[in-house]
Amino acid sequence: MSLVSIIDLQKHPISDQAFVKSCQQTLDRDGALVLEGFLLSEAVEQIKAEGEAQETHAYFCEQKHTVYLSPKDPDLADDHPRNRLVTSSKGCITDDQIPQNSPLQTLYHDAEFQKFLCAVLNEKALYEYADPLSSINLHYARTGQELGWHFDNSSFATTLMIQEPEAGGTFEYVGDLRDADRGDMNFDGVGKVLDGETSVNQLSMGAGALVLFRGRNAIHRVAPVKGKRTRMLVVLAYNSEPGIALSEAARMTFYGRLG
Repeated sequence: MSLVSIIDLQKHPISDQAFVKSCQQTLDRDGALVLEGFLLSEAVEQIKAEGEAQETHAYFCEQKHTVYLSPKDPDLADDHPRNRLVTSSKGCITDDQIPQNSPLQTLYHDAEFQKFLCAVLNEKALYEYADPLSSINLHYARTGQELGWHFDNSSFATTLMIQEPEAGGTFEYVGDLRDADRGDMNFDGVGKVLDGETSVNQLSMGAGALVLFRGRNAIHRVAPVKGKRTRMLVVLAYNSEPGIALSEAARMTFYGRLG
């Protein structure tokens, strides 16, 4: 399988310098880049069929966590924005459950695609996870499931929308709400978001869209899914350094197994 059978290269010429520069400028300006119709419909249908075939083997879990994805601070009250808990619930299949002939495996490891991502993200190189589970994940969100408000620990996220739900499941965010590098956590701003007092941005993404998002300083969530159709989203997880593995504790939390 080659990129020609996966990506709509007429619409998204990932080797064209002008196109790459335009993508880079959009991501730098907005903190988000949505490339609708990035995947060809045939590739979307194959990935969706693979996801449906594996859904009964997915690990479903519900977690309570802070917006900062870190343990509570015992010096602060439970209702402090630093300690307030939100809910995330989803199902997941992992890298070792994605068929080797899947378009996802081809795309994830393709040198041309990685070169495109490096240029847009301003990364020198991208590396897969050293553990067998974390590089490619397909997430399922059924009715009532959601991803609670949070900041990412990583500087960027790369995702592919495979199947939209009937309703709900909207990606919402508030950009530049904190400055993690300077230690500014903006507790007041976070509290207003959690209380629904801040207007939020929404990202619209159809099946086949590639989405790049900088979530380290942008608080974001996926609103609860509504309807009978499962929301399916693929996360293509890369690292800026080689040899990085998700910890055993994190793998047990997210996947229910180590490998």
